[in-house]
Amino acid sequence: MSVAYIDIRFFAHATEDPDKVVEAARNILPDAYVDDIAFELGNLRGHYGNLIVLYKTRIKKKEIISAVTNNLFSRLGESSKKSLHKEIKLHVKKGSFYLRLDKQAALLGELKLCTADPICLRLRFKNVKSRHIVETYEELGIIA
Repeated sequence: MSVAYIDIRFFAHATEDPDKVVEAARNILPDAYVDDIAFELGNLRGHYGNLIVLYKTRIKKKEIISAVTNNLFSRLGESSKKSLHKEIKLHVKKGSFYLRLDKQAALLGELKLCTADPICLRLRFKNVKSRHIVETYEELGIIA
């Protein structure tokens, strides 16, 4: 299976230090490619008019995609892998695999799943059905 691209998106809310939020996102990336991945910024407004900064990037270079994917799944904790297995239908849809990682844990250098205010990743596959993604990840031990 071949990943066509990886999208990474996250928000920095008005109550958060944007530098720490970006640092958390950079902590999920492989060290060798951190400087090769730049985030675009967009300003949004929250419900009460508070500033929210959207950071996003799309990774298309094959060698960086491979390094990011290997890094993610080698560092993802066993409890997160078990959660992925139990809730796989929430993570795979129309040829894409979705992960939501905890920003606070990422700031500390740990990778674990969460649902509230995450760093969102989308791994988009080339011409692959969702069931093949699940089968392959199970065979590789990515989903425990």
